[in-house]
Amino acid sequence: MVDYHQFDVVVVGAGGAGLMAALYASKGASTAVLSKLYPSRSHTGTAQGGVGAALGNLEEDHPEWHTYDSVKGSDYLGDQDAIEFMCFEAVQAVYELEHYGLPFSRTPDGKIAQRPFGGHTNNVTGKPVTRACYAADRTGHMILQTLYQQCIKNHVQFFDEYQVLDLIVVNGAAAGVVALRLLTGELHVFHAKSVIFATGGHGRVWEITSNAYAYTGDGLAISLRRGLPAEDPEFFQFHPTGIFKLGILITEGVRGEGGVLINDQGERFMPRYAPTVKDLASRDVVSRSMYLEMREGRGIGGKRFLYLDMRPETVNKYAAIDGRKRPNGQPYSTTAEELLSKLPDIVDFSRTYLGIDPVSQPLPVQPTAHYTMGGIPTNKFGQVVIDEASTVMPGFYAAGEVACVSVHGANRLGTNSLLDLIVFGKHAGLQAAEYARGADFQALPADAADFARQQLDQILNSTGTEKVLDIDHEMKSVMFEDVGVFRTEESMQRALAKLEELKQRHRHIQVRDRGKIFNTEVINIWELGNLLDVATVVTNAALARKESRGGHAREDFPKRDDAGWLKHTLAWMQPGGVRLSYKPVTITKFQPKERVY
Repeated sequence: MVDYHQFDVVVVGAGGAGLMAALYASKGASTAVLSKLYPSRSHTGTAQGGVGAALGNLEEDHPEWHTYDSVKGSDYLGDQDAIEFMCFEAVQAVYELEHYGLPFSRTPDGKIAQRPFGGHTNNVTGKPVTRACYAADRTGHMILQTLYQQCIKNHVQFFDEYQVLDLIVVNGAAAGVVALRLLTGELHVFHAKSVIFATGGHGRVWEITSNAYAYTGDGLAISLRRGLPAEDPEFFQFHPTGIFKLGILITEGVRGEGGVLINDQGERFMPRYAPTVKDLASRDVVSRSMYLEMREGRGIGGKRFLYLDMRPETVNKYAAIDGRKRPNGQPYSTTAEELLSKLPDIVDFSRTYLGIDPVSQPLPVQPTAHYTMGGIPTNKFGQVVIDEASTVMPGFYAAGEVACVSVHGANRLGTNSLLDLIVFGKHAGLQAAEYARGADFQALPADAADFARQQLDQILNSTGTEKVLDIDHEMKSVMFEDVGVFRTEESMQRALAKLEELKQRHRHIQVRDRGKIFNTEVINIWELGNLLDVATVVTNAALARKESRGGHAREDFPKRDDAGWLKHTLAWMQPGGVRLSYKPVTITKFQPKERVY
């Protein structure tokens, strides 16, 4: 039995991008949101540091500077027309959130507070600029709550704990989705004129990750199975400061408030790698610097972690050495009370997970798999494009981390993830509603739910003795070791061989739970299949790109190669393997040059 529903616009995913899309779509169309979680548990809620916008509330700043920093941060692989669009839309987007009720931290005169963040600079002096708008260190949580309230107010209909399994395509256009209701184990077809994917990333491919348990690449895997490409999947960002072994994120805002990275010799090492902005270099630069320190034996106690020191005495010491000043021109200094007020969750995380008080002790950190720059290809209005000519697929949209606009290129600038989801989530919602107003419902085929049912039946009917946790662990281990911060042809060939073995073993996982109600075992097996497919696409694309750029660092090809590789990857998953093609990067104002921090 299959239940049918009909809406003008169906949004898959209830994080910041999905809620933003639903809010703006609902202004002109009947809108439903499907989520495998309750919206308040979506991963956007973990984003800590801030959303980038050149408000200039504390010092001079301009959207043009933000644009250049984003282009430079992308290692010149970002499409500059889309980046400029995002950075100029940023100011209005932040003020819209404020008007919706988001409780931003404030300056003494009541303006939205801002702080420095890695890679954000004054383009005249080259020094860090205060551009990150924040709500303490709970910015993503505040965005999520604010947008959810606005969606409820706007009568968006939510279907919580529905796992979407398939995209329905009719005559080359999106016509709905098929979802499994976790409560009953029954399939539901959602018939729609427009479908928006906002399902997030796939950080659980790697062993050490800041990503939530639910971040399993569902939307990207579904679109790959429907014959759509992934754009730039090889580019994955490793955030420099994850809690040692756990991967839980320590926001870049700690370094924005003056925290520094320290090696086993008690040395602040980032001035050696980024002499101008030091600890506030872009994330790819800092992560690679940390790995080099650890590789050369300067990890703490010879182990694979370093210290992030945010003790007030350390912050004040290095602020004086750097000549850092507050926007009013006074020398920068801080107190324990000020750090506690600006970074309450970080202090709480450290005390809870490490038993460490960061106001009096340094934090053990290591790079953690954090964010995918690649994803489902879209234009700057959220419309999914399906080939090298950027042909639009009617009725299909994507926004947030699952999408690749591309504004992040080879490396995302800190604070641009929250900005990405509010700007492009908004425009995806507006475009989806506009398309729905001028379109009719496509007639659904009688077998619309069959492919989803086949996937479940294959899992339930599999025979063998394999265990999902064993395959999951082996995948994460090989990806972290061989397709992590540093990569080589040999390591990636090894990873591909292992992934092929794991995909074969995945077909023989023994299912013990045969029930229908909240059968999380079946869902975990299906999600692992998504991760294996995405990992295979990522590794194939990375193996083919014979250069180092942004988050993709090849030890056997250590230099950036603009002559050969200033182009976007498109990767299709086909029965014979992964097919790769390429399309040009859009360059408007900024010609590629060496990044200097």
